[in-house]
Amino acid sequence: GRVFDGGPGLDGIPAMTNPRFIGPEEATFLGPNDLVIGFKNGNTAKAYPHRILDWHEIINDEIEDVKLAVTYCPLTGTAIGWERMIDGEISTFGVSGLLFNTNLIPYDRKTQSAWSQMLLESVNGPQIGNEAMTYQMVETTWATWKEMYPNTTVVSTNTGFNRNYRSFPYINTLGQDYRQDPFLLFPIDKDDERLPRKERVLGVLIDGVSKAYRFEDFQGGTTVVEDNLNGTPLIIVGNKEKNFLVAYNHTLSGADLTFSAVQGQLPVVMQDNEGNQWDVFGVAVSGPREGQKLQEVVNYIGYWFAWGTFYQDLEIFGE
Repeated sequence: GRVFDGGPGLDGIPAMTNPRFIGPEEATFLGPNDLVIGFKNGNTAKAYPHRILDWHEIINDEIEDVKLAVTYCPLTGTAIGWERMIDGEISTFGVSGLLFNTNLIPYDRKTQSAWSQMLLESVNGPQIGNEAMTYQMVETTWATWKEMYPNTTVVSTNTGFNRNYRSFPYINTLGQDYRQDPFLLFPIDKDDERLPRKERVLGVLIDGVSKAYRFEDFQGGTTVVEDNLNGTPLIIVGNKEKNFLVAYNHTLSGADLTFSAVQGQLPVVMQDNEGNQWDVFGVAVSGPREGQKLQEVVNYIGYWFAWGTFYQDLEIFGE
């Protein structure tokens, strides 16, 4: 494996705890197409902007009863929501400064174990081999997230740190922007050239087997796709124009549901043959199953090259 020292050292990139939140109208630093990581629990919706995560990589937070670490690696474009309870104790995560396949290695402050973000397991320390528990996040534009959840709050740039949150830290000496241009800053094990390196794809992960889904298969409004990965029936719902793409386990105990897309009613994205309407987090918001939730599967968006090196020879949906 390729573990590299990213340069800044332990906590050189400062993870945040107890972030300050503001209302959408105060968030003048965000443009409509800026990407945010959205999370909803109960009646609370929060947005964690790339603009802030680019500089901090981890935000330790809690949303009602969920102890959440929003982990984001700007070099692989991967945002994953992690449970902060470890062995029954609440921990916070920090940035180790190390990278594996150019991907973030967080460490937890309770046990000082190091974790691979994209492998979702501890790779060093007392927790080695243990899996990280994840929460469904929705990465989308600020405009779409506000359309879905107008009552959202968003992390403020008043972080206590002196950073220019309107600028992006990974622009090379040639003026190329890491988010669009194909250059990498650190070596990777395998360069899978089937798709452009920086194309954002949704990867679904079941028992170490991954599959990638492209935004171009979810064009012309909200689109619902049924698929199967490693024996698990999946439902994938996305909308290229609105810039979101998520996946769930299709099975709901004792039900044989067929889903179809719903247009123009965000956060509702689909309905089923029983008359239930489901939101982007897989929760039935109306109908006989109101309040029920589809089973989560591990899925998150990242740059294609990262999926290609971490989960080599993974299948690409439709190809």
